[in-house]
Amino acid sequence: MASVTIRDVHKKFGASHILRGVTVDIEDGEFVILVGPSGCGKSTLLRTIAGLEKVTSGEIRIADRIVNDVSPKDRDIAMVFQSYALYPHMTVGENMAFALSLRKAPKAKIEASVGRAAEILGLTPLLDRYPRQLSGGQRQRVAMGRAIVRDPQVFLFDEPLSNLDAKLRVAMRSEIKELQLRLKTTTVYVTHDQIEAMTMADKIVVMKDGVVEQIGAPLDLYDKPDNRFVASFIGSPSMNFIDGSFADGQFTTTDGLSLPAGTAWQPVKAQKAVYGVRPEHFSIDDTGLPVQVAVVEPTGSETEVLVRHGALEFNCLFRTRVSVKPGETIRIRPDADQVHLFGSESGQRIS
Repeated sequence: MASVTIRDVHKKFGASHILRGVTVDIEDGEFVILVGPSGCGKSTLLRTIAGLEKVTSGEIRIADRIVNDVSPKDRDIAMVFQSYALYPHMTVGENMAFALSLRKAPKAKIEASVGRAAEILGLTPLLDRYPRQLSGGQRQRVAMGRAIVRDPQVFLFDEPLSNLDAKLRVAMRSEIKELQLRLKTTTVYVTHDQIEAMTMADKIVVMKDGVVEQIGAPLDLYDKPDNRFVASFIGSPSMNFIDGSFADGQFTTTDGLSLPAGTAWQPVKAQKAVYGVRPEHFSIDDTGLPVQVAVVEPTGSETEVLVRHGALEFNCLFRTRVSVKPGETIRIRPDADQVHLFGSESGQRIS
């Protein structure tokens, strides 16, 4: 196992500046997820750690060794790709053993390593099959097994679940997290799915346009987003944002509507601002704001309701079943202590 240290890393492809001064510390044995929208630079950052892309400037360390000029095969990492990258003419066992065979490891060691990985991943009955005879989830396990056999200092995962169906993705999330806890190997994982990030990571790195927007534990990012982008990206459904101004402990929308503010807002000076409230922090209250129901989306365990008040639109998520229909008027109230305030121009968190 080893720590990974990324210091002021820049990466350019011609005139395109993909990574812009990225700095991240990954501790020994930590499960860190790089998350962000497509094109934010997360996969490029992972590839620089792997050595598949050379950094333009900055420094990458694995353990105490600077690896900027070290070839991928000498970095002691193992990478699991989105496409599985299995050799179709090799059996499961041969695929898993391939890296050790290249190193000319003793046959007994290869068999022991492959047997151990196959047992961990439930692949023992499949060792003589070929990739074409496997399901998507089984292929992903083989790709993971090939990485485990190498016994690397660092695991790298590049969107490994994106080719799987929704039900299998949920199951594989648990399997990968359980595997990492069992092996205690430092892991860097890339995804655009914030649900994956929230449920699996010890620490999340949120990226946008090649810049790190915030680093923290999943619930820290959820409870205290540094800026409007992080607040919108972390959490599903996404946070509601309302433009307006703040003064004297009260938020007023651009339409003149007053919305409740938490006690933590009191020291904030008067200014234009953006009021943020998550859908799950609304409740139905007879004394609340009257709104018209536009769309109702029941899922069984919860109900998502889109409502409108004049030009304002709110997405609400109720954890219990609610009997409302489009066109009806209900009254809702945000939990004032769960509301966030962001600067109108900067987008940075104010309170």
